[in-house]
Order: sequence, then C-alpha cells, then structure tokens
Amino acid sequence: MASTWRTLAASLSAGALLLTVFGCSPVDSTSSSSAQPSTTSSPSATTTPEPEPSQTAEEQQSTADMIGQAPEGAQDNALTVLDTLAVKGRAPKTGYSRDQFGAAWADVDHNGCDTRNDILNRDLTDKTYKANTHDCVVASGVLQDPYTGTRIDFVRGQDTSAAVQIDHVVALSDAWQKGAQQLTEDERRNLANDPYNLLAVDGPSNQRKSDGDAATWLPANTGFRCEYVARQIGVKQKYRLWVTQAEHDAMANVLATCPTQTIPADGGVITPLQAGQQPAQTVEPQPTQEVPTPQPAPTQEPALQPAQQDTNVYYKNCTAVRAAGKAPLHQGEPGYSSKLDRDGDGIACE
Repeated sequence: MASTWRTLAASLSAGALLLTVFGCSPVDSTSSSSAQPSTTSSPSATTTPEPEPSQTAEEQQSTADMIGQAPEGAQDNALTVLDTLAVKGRAPKTGYSRDQFGAAWADVDHNGCDTRNDILNRDLTDKTYKANTHDCVVASGVLQDPYTGTRIDFVRGQDTSAAVQIDHVVALSDAWQKGAQQLTEDERRNLANDPYNLLAVDGPSNQRKSDGDAATWLPANTGFRCEYVARQIGVKQKYRLWVTQAEHDAMANVLATCPTQTIPADGGVITPLQAGQQPAQTVEPQPTQEVPTPQPAPTQEPALQPAQQDTNVYYKNCTAVRAAGKAPLHQGEPGYSSKLDRDGDGIACE
C-alpha cells in the first residue's frame, strides 16, 4: 500500500511539472483571452470621438449662415453688442459689384417666390396678388413705413412700384467695405437675401440713404432710429462685419436715448408704426436728434439730383447694368428703360 501511494504521488508531481513547463495553467489561459478584447476595444475608444468635434463645428457654422435667423446676440443689449464689433477704417470699394452678392432677389429659400416679393408679403397688410402666381407676386397692399412713419398704398406697376422699395438695412456696398470681401460667395448671397437685413420702406427714403451707414444717414422717423441702429448692429454681428469709428459713435449716440434697446430677434420690424403713433414715440428722442436730422439731406440729395438729370446713361442689357453695379434700376434712375423692365413694375434688372 505504501508503495502504491508513493507511485501515485510521483505521477502527480510529474504532471504538475509538465503543466508548469508548457505554460498550460488556467490562469494564463484566462489572461490571454481577456487581453484580446482590450486590444480590439482600444482603437474604438480612440477613433469614435474624432468625428464629433468636426461635425459639431460644421453644424454650428451652418446654423450661423442660415438666412432669416437672428444673430447669436439677439435680444442682447444693443450697446453691449456694439462694443463687441471691431472698429476699423473703411476698406477700398475696389472690386465691388452687385454680382458679388449673387443674383438680385434670388429665391434662396426655395419657396417659389423671389426675395423681393417675400419681403413685400411679410411687411405689407391688406395684400392682393397677381393672378396665377400662387399668392406670390404682391399686386397691392398697405405699408406702414418705418422710415417716415407714414402710410403708403402700394400698387404694382411701371409707374407705381418704386413707391415701396426693399432696403438692405446694412447696404451691400457698405458691407463690402467692412468685411464682406472676406466672406464666402454663399455668405454674401445670404447677406443680400437675408430677411433679417431687409425692410420694405418708402422708395424716396431708400434712394436718399443710398449706401450710407449710421454716420451719414438715419431714418427721418426718429421713433424708429433705435430699432434701426440695433438691427444694423445685429446684421454686422451675424456676418462678422466691422464698423468705422464715426459709425460706432453715431450708433452709440442714438442708443444713448434708448439704453435698454435690444438686438432684434425677428426677421422684420418689431413694432410696425401706425401714423397716429409717431408723435408719442418721438417725444423723448426728438431734442437729442434735432441736430443730426438735417445733416443727411445736404450730403445725399445733391448726389441724387445730377443722377436724375443725367439722360445720357444707357445700358444695352441687364448684364451691362449688373457689371456697372447698378442693378436693380428703378424708374427715374439713370439708365432705366422699359426694355429692361420685362414685367413693367418700374424695377428693371431685378
């Protein structure tokens, strides 16, 4: 019996020795199998987060460039946002043309209506529409004009359409000289057609404004100046444009009369003015704005008179008009011709 136990013990010792020599312990086997998942999961942990930052940045950029949206600082205090805008000198106008901002009144939102009619549809009341246009082309309507505080009865036609014009709150030429040269083509096209930068207004007032900034032109309706300047600030923030020192100071002077004014958060006039409301809205700002009010008239009107008297301007076609940076042409402006005004609404080369 003792001999049998010694033989069995020897066999067990030999088996243990073989397991040790050939590395076949259960612990080694488990460690080896668990190491494999860790090596396969490691690349996944390092590669999965990589797309996230770029996708998020693209989405943020896309959101910032969307037309019709208020800027990031919407409803922030206008004076506060003004102080975030860069203050620089005006860049040369070299290379500017209307074509740098895409086709005039393009249907950028793909709703079947051009931008001009989109804004008329938004800002006018009591509207009627041209037949067979699916309520797109506005034939008539009423505008409570924010620039003059008066009522304008709009009627579409060769001799009447120019009474209501669509103004770029930040003029495209002004934008070109203050940062738009560095924007992409799509961003410039969006700026030109962005409802946030567009208002239906009194035609003669729009002509007098031309491409002026707040330092050279302000609405005659003093009750609208705070909102007007705040919208300009919002547009310049949204499209990364700067202001000149004179422009900054003019804006600050206007906002000093309404220090709680915020950046508009919608795509149109916040408080459309009825003619009867104007006196109450202009009582407070009137004394501080009387001095600058006459200033735009001498600087703007002389520029308009020679242009209206010059009958020698001729454009062969709308391509020539756009190349000269004059599109769209309104009836009464140099170079306007009924041959260029295909729909007879008084606005050529739209």
